[in-house]
Amino acid sequence: MSGFQALVLAGSRGGVDPVAAYGGAAHKALIRLGGETLLARVVGALRAAGATRIAVISSHPEVRAEIVRLGVEALDEATGPSLSVRAGAERLGTPLVVTTADHALLQPEWVARFLADTPADADVTVLVAARATVEAAAPGTKRTWLKLADGDWSGCNLFYLANDRALGVIDLWRRVEAERKRPWKMAQILGPRMLLRYITRRLGLRDAAARLGALAGVRAAIVETPYGLASVDVDKPADLDLVRQIVAG
Repeated sequence: MSGFQALVLAGSRGGVDPVAAYGGAAHKALIRLGGETLLARVVGALRAAGATRIAVISSHPEVRAEIVRLGVEALDEATGPSLSVRAGAERLGTPLVVTTADHALLQPEWVARFLADTPADADVTVLVAARATVEAAAPGTKRTWLKLADGDWSGCNLFYLANDRALGVIDLWRRVEAERKRPWKMAQILGPRMLLRYITRRLGLRDAAARLGALAGVRAAIVETPYGLASVDVDKPADLDLVRQIVAG
Protein backbone atom coordinates (compact mmCIF):
# COMPACT_ATOMS: atom_id res chain seq x y z
CA MET A 1 0.00 0.00 0.00
CA SER A 2 1.25 3.49 -0.81
CA GLY A 3 -0.14 6.94 -0.10
CA PHE A 4 -1.12 6.18 3.48
CA GLN A 5 -1.21 8.63 6.39
CA ALA A 6 0.82 8.11 9.55
CA LEU A 7 0.71 9.26 13.15
CA VAL A 8 3.78 9.16 15.43
CA LEU A 9 3.36 9.34 19.20
CA ALA A 10 6.09 11.36 20.89
CA GLY A 11 4.36 12.37 24.09
CA SER A 12 5.63 12.43 27.64
CA ARG A 13 4.37 10.74 30.80
CA GLY A 14 5.71 13.60 32.90
CA GLY A 15 8.72 13.84 35.21
CA VAL A 16 12.26 12.88 34.29
CA ASP A 17 12.48 10.24 31.57
CA PRO A 18 15.34 7.90 32.56
CA VAL A 19 15.91 6.88 28.95
CA ALA A 20 16.20 10.49 27.75
CA ALA A 21 18.55 11.25 30.63
CA TYR A 22 20.63 8.18 29.83
CA GLY A 23 20.74 9.19 26.18
CA GLY A 24 21.76 12.76 26.98
CA ALA A 25 18.69 14.35 25.41
CA ALA A 26 15.88 16.61 26.56
CA HIS A 27 13.31 14.08 25.31
CA LYS A 28 13.52 10.44 24.26
CA ALA A 29 12.51 11.31 20.70
CA LEU A 30 15.59 13.55 20.45
CA ILE A 31 18.17 10.90 21.37
CA ARG A 32 20.65 10.61 18.52
CA LEU A 33 21.27 7.25 16.90
CA GLY A 34 23.46 6.83 13.84
CA GLY A 35 23.63 10.61 13.41
CA GLU A 36 19.86 11.16 13.51
CA THR A 37 17.27 11.69 16.21
CA LEU A 38 15.00 8.74 16.94
CA LEU A 39 12.09 10.80 15.63
CA ALA A 40 13.92 11.53 12.36
CA ARG A 41 14.60 7.82 11.87
CA VAL A 42 10.93 6.94 12.34
CA VAL A 43 9.70 9.72 10.05
CA GLY A 44 12.26 8.71 7.41
CA ALA A 45 11.14 5.07 7.52
CA LEU A 46 7.47 6.04 7.17
CA ARG A 47 8.23 8.29 4.20
CA ALA A 48 10.27 5.57 2.52
CA ALA A 49 7.37 3.14 3.06
CA GLY A 50 5.03 5.46 1.16
CA ALA A 51 3.47 7.77 3.74
CA THR A 52 2.26 10.97 2.08
CA ARG A 53 1.13 12.74 5.24
CA ILE A 54 2.75 12.38 8.66
CA ALA A 55 1.83 14.02 11.95
CA VAL A 56 3.69 13.82 15.25
CA ILE A 57 1.99 14.22 18.61
CA SER A 58 4.10 16.09 21.17
CA SER A 59 3.81 19.19 23.30
CA HIS A 60 7.52 19.30 24.16
CA PRO A 61 9.04 22.53 22.73
CA GLU A 62 12.29 20.94 21.53
CA VAL A 63 10.45 18.06 19.93
CA ARG A 64 8.15 20.56 18.24
CA ALA A 65 11.22 22.26 16.80
CA GLU A 66 12.43 18.91 15.45
CA ILE A 67 8.98 18.28 13.95
CA VAL A 68 9.23 21.57 12.08
CA ARG A 69 12.74 20.71 10.88
CA LEU A 70 11.49 17.40 9.54
CA GLY A 71 8.68 19.08 7.64
CA VAL A 72 5.80 17.14 9.18
CA GLU A 73 2.72 18.22 11.10
CA ALA A 74 2.69 18.85 14.84
CA LEU A 75 -0.28 17.94 17.03
CA ASP A 76 -0.75 18.64 20.73
CA GLU A 77 -0.85 15.79 23.23
CA ALA A 78 -4.12 14.69 24.73
CA THR A 79 -4.48 12.94 28.11
CA GLY A 80 -2.72 9.66 27.38
CA PRO A 81 -1.77 7.85 24.17
CA SER A 82 -5.25 6.54 23.39
CA LEU A 83 -6.90 9.96 23.36
CA SER A 84 -3.91 11.34 21.45
CA VAL A 85 -4.48 8.71 18.78
CA ARG A 86 -8.17 9.60 18.61
CA ALA A 87 -7.31 13.29 18.19
CA GLY A 88 -4.76 12.43 15.52
CA ALA A 89 -7.17 10.16 13.65
CA GLU A 90 -9.87 12.80 13.72
CA ARG A 91 -7.38 15.33 12.32
CA LEU A 92 -5.78 13.13 9.65
CA GLY A 93 -8.60 10.73 8.89
CA THR A 94 -8.33 7.04 8.06
CA PRO A 95 -6.75 4.76 6.92
CA LEU A 96 -3.97 5.56 9.35
CA VAL A 97 -0.74 3.89 10.45
CA VAL A 98 0.18 4.58 14.08
CA THR A 99 3.62 4.10 15.62
CA THR A 100 5.90 5.64 18.26
CA ALA A 101 8.94 7.92 18.18
CA ASP A 102 11.03 5.38 20.09
CA HIS A 103 10.65 2.74 17.35
CA ALA A 104 14.31 3.39 16.64
CA LEU A 105 15.00 0.54 14.22
CA LEU A 106 11.83 0.93 12.15
CA GLN A 107 12.36 -0.08 8.52
CA PRO A 108 10.20 0.72 5.46
CA GLU A 109 9.88 -2.97 4.59
CA TRP A 110 8.40 -3.73 8.02
CA VAL A 111 5.65 -1.18 7.42
CA ALA A 112 5.06 -2.32 3.84
CA ARG A 113 4.84 -5.99 4.86
CA PHE A 114 2.46 -5.12 7.72
CA LEU A 115 0.11 -3.28 5.38
CA ALA A 116 0.31 -6.00 2.73
CA ASP A 117 -0.55 -8.70 5.29
CA THR A 118 -3.44 -6.77 6.85
CA PRO A 119 -6.77 -8.53 6.13
CA ALA A 120 -9.00 -6.54 3.79
CA ASP A 121 -11.99 -6.81 6.17
CA ALA A 122 -10.16 -5.67 9.33
CA ASP A 123 -11.04 -2.37 11.00
CA VAL A 124 -8.01 -2.46 13.31
CA THR A 125 -4.77 -4.40 12.87
CA VAL A 126 -1.91 -4.90 15.34
CA LEU A 127 1.60 -6.12 14.51
CA VAL A 128 3.20 -8.72 16.79
CA ALA A 129 6.30 -10.91 16.81
CA ALA A 130 6.74 -14.42 18.18
CA ARG A 131 9.28 -14.85 20.97
CA ALA A 132 11.48 -17.17 18.89
CA THR A 133 11.58 -14.59 16.10
CA VAL A 134 12.54 -11.78 18.48
CA GLU A 135 15.19 -13.75 20.33
CA ALA A 136 16.75 -14.96 17.09
CA ALA A 137 17.15 -11.36 15.94
CA ALA A 138 18.14 -9.89 19.32
CA PRO A 139 19.46 -12.57 21.68
CA GLY A 140 19.18 -11.63 25.34
CA THR A 141 16.74 -8.77 24.82
CA LYS A 142 14.21 -8.27 27.62
CA ARG A 143 10.67 -7.74 26.35
CA THR A 144 7.23 -7.84 27.95
CA TRP A 145 5.78 -11.13 26.73
CA LEU A 146 2.10 -11.88 26.34
CA LYS A 147 2.08 -15.59 27.22
CA LEU A 148 -0.73 -17.41 25.43
CA ALA A 149 -1.74 -20.87 24.31
CA ASP A 150 -0.07 -20.42 20.94
CA GLY A 151 3.21 -19.05 22.29
CA ASP A 152 4.78 -15.93 23.75
CA TRP A 153 4.27 -12.71 21.84
CA SER A 154 5.62 -9.17 21.82
CA GLY A 155 3.92 -6.09 20.44
CA CYS A 156 5.71 -4.16 17.69
CA ASN A 157 4.34 -0.61 18.12
CA LEU A 158 2.66 -0.65 14.73
CA PHE A 159 -1.10 -0.28 14.41
CA TYR A 160 -3.42 0.22 11.44
CA LEU A 161 -6.78 1.96 11.65
CA ALA A 162 -8.51 1.08 8.41
CA ASN A 163 -11.64 3.23 8.73
CA ASP A 164 -13.63 5.41 11.09
CA ARG A 165 -15.15 2.36 12.79
CA ALA A 166 -11.68 1.71 14.18
CA LEU A 167 -12.07 4.66 16.52
CA GLY A 168 -14.44 2.49 18.55
CA VAL A 169 -11.41 0.72 19.95
CA ILE A 170 -10.14 3.88 21.68
CA ASP A 171 -12.37 3.60 24.76
CA LEU A 172 -11.33 -0.01 25.26
CA TRP A 173 -7.69 0.96 24.70
CA ARG A 174 -7.96 3.50 27.52
CA ARG A 175 -8.74 0.66 29.91
CA VAL A 176 -5.98 -1.55 28.57
CA GLU A 177 -3.51 1.34 28.51
CA ALA A 178 -3.24 1.48 32.28
CA GLU A 179 -2.25 -2.20 32.39
CA ARG A 180 0.21 -2.32 29.50
CA LYS A 181 2.99 -3.85 31.61
CA ARG A 182 0.70 -6.40 33.30
CA PRO A 183 -0.63 -8.75 30.63
CA TRP A 184 -2.80 -10.72 33.05
CA LYS A 185 -4.64 -7.51 33.99
CA MET A 186 -5.14 -6.82 30.29
CA ALA A 187 -6.66 -10.28 29.95
CA GLN A 188 -8.95 -9.56 32.90
CA ILE A 189 -10.64 -6.84 30.88
CA LEU A 190 -11.88 -9.59 28.58
CA GLY A 191 -13.99 -11.03 31.38
CA PRO A 192 -13.75 -13.94 33.89
CA ARG A 193 -13.97 -16.74 31.32
CA MET A 194 -11.28 -15.22 29.15
CA LEU A 195 -9.14 -14.54 32.22
CA LEU A 196 -9.39 -18.20 33.22
CA ARG A 197 -8.41 -19.26 29.72
CA TYR A 198 -5.45 -16.86 29.89
CA ILE A 199 -4.26 -18.13 33.29
CA THR A 200 -4.46 -21.74 32.11
CA ARG A 201 -2.80 -20.81 28.81
CA ARG A 202 -5.79 -21.87 26.77
CA LEU A 203 -6.32 -18.40 25.30
CA GLY A 204 -4.84 -17.91 21.84
CA LEU A 205 -3.62 -14.62 20.43
CA ARG A 206 -6.19 -14.39 17.66
CA ASP A 207 -8.97 -15.44 20.03
CA ALA A 208 -7.97 -12.59 22.33
CA ALA A 209 -7.92 -10.11 19.44
CA ALA A 210 -11.34 -11.24 18.23
CA ARG A 211 -12.76 -10.87 21.76
CA LEU A 212 -11.27 -7.41 22.17
CA GLY A 213 -12.62 -6.42 18.80
CA ALA A 214 -16.09 -7.65 19.72
CA LEU A 215 -15.99 -5.69 22.98
CA ALA A 216 -15.05 -2.55 21.04
CA GLY A 217 -17.51 -3.18 18.22
CA VAL A 218 -14.80 -3.55 15.58
CA ARG A 219 -13.23 -6.31 13.53
CA ALA A 220 -9.72 -6.66 14.95
CA ALA A 221 -6.91 -8.65 13.37
CA ILE A 222 -3.39 -9.72 14.28
CA VAL A 223 -0.48 -9.70 11.84
CA GLU A 224 2.66 -11.64 12.75
CA THR A 225 5.89 -10.11 11.49
CA PRO A 226 8.92 -12.13 10.36
CA TYR A 227 11.17 -9.27 11.50
CA GLY A 228 12.21 -9.87 15.11
CA LEU A 229 13.77 -6.43 15.54
CA ALA A 230 10.36 -4.87 14.90
CA SER A 231 9.53 -5.55 18.55
CA VAL A 232 12.52 -3.58 19.86
CA ASP A 233 11.63 -0.08 21.02
CA VAL A 234 13.64 2.16 23.32
CA ASP A 235 11.70 1.73 26.53
CA LYS A 236 14.64 1.50 28.95
CA PRO A 237 18.40 2.26 28.96
CA ALA A 238 19.26 -1.34 28.06
CA ASP A 239 17.14 -0.98 24.91
CA LEU A 240 19.14 2.09 23.91
CA ASP A 241 22.37 0.16 24.38
CA LEU A 242 20.96 -2.62 22.20
CA VAL A 243 19.85 -0.42 19.31
CA ARG A 244 23.16 1.44 19.39
CA GLN A 245 24.99 -1.86 19.07
CA ILE A 246 22.75 -2.96 16.20
CA VAL A 247 23.13 0.31 14.29
CA ALA A 248 26.90 0.42 14.90
CA GLY A 249 27.23 -3.17 13.74
